[in-house]
Amino acid sequence: MSPVLCISGIDTDIGKTVATGLMARFLQSCGHSVITQKIVQTGCRGVAEDILTHRRIMGVELLSEDVQGHTCSYVFAKPCSPHLAAELEGKQINPQKILADSKILADRYDYVLLEGVGGLMVPLTRDLTFLDYLEEQKYPLILISGPKLGSVNHTLSALELLKNRGVAVRGIVYNCYAASDSDIRRDSRMLFADYLGRYGFPAHVIDMEEKEKYQHSDTPFACSRFFEEYHK
Repeated sequence: MSPVLCISGIDTDIGKTVATGLMARFLQSCGHSVITQKIVQTGCRGVAEDILTHRRIMGVELLSEDVQGHTCSYVFAKPCSPHLAAELEGKQINPQKILADSKILADRYDYVLLEGVGGLMVPLTRDLTFLDYLEEQKYPLILISGPKLGSVNHTLSALELLKNRGVAVRGIVYNCYAASDSDIRRDSRMLFADYLGRYGFPAHVIDMEEKEKYQHSDTPFACSRFFEEYHK
């Protein structure tokens, strides 16, 4: 079965969805079959909004697995934590359903990129966080960070938490959105690489510019280092 790699961020609105789409686009350009999955989507109906964004970035139409619901097992209308959004609709998220959908996708594609929701400690149920699910499934993780104020604390805290939970981190996508201070960007990159190494993770910190740079040119999102051990 093909690898499932997870993408999570240090916070909400940090660039997980764009990063997931761009990594899928990169893997496509290398000749691999790849599909993205969203663990849970809140704040919409029908096909998950983040899956729609992934497909636009990848330059493909909706896939049969999207229509069948395998790429997002649960979609809820209320834009809030998944556990609450489910409860408000009289439902509960079953992690085994998500796992079963991941296995279906992994049997059909070379790569499955599973995007989380919010940050690591977002509750899927009242007894299970996204990080708990990662730990149980032993999925490797790519962490999304950026230069906004507070990101150093959030990133280093996330790395220590992931290390203590035994989650393998493949590296960090540094989302260089908007106009940010060059001194902060340079120093943060160095800190993140240093702490990745301290915790025994590959010291990969890869810049991500605006998605238009990659969608409308021949410039790839140079993220091959995240996938080196999986290339066939």
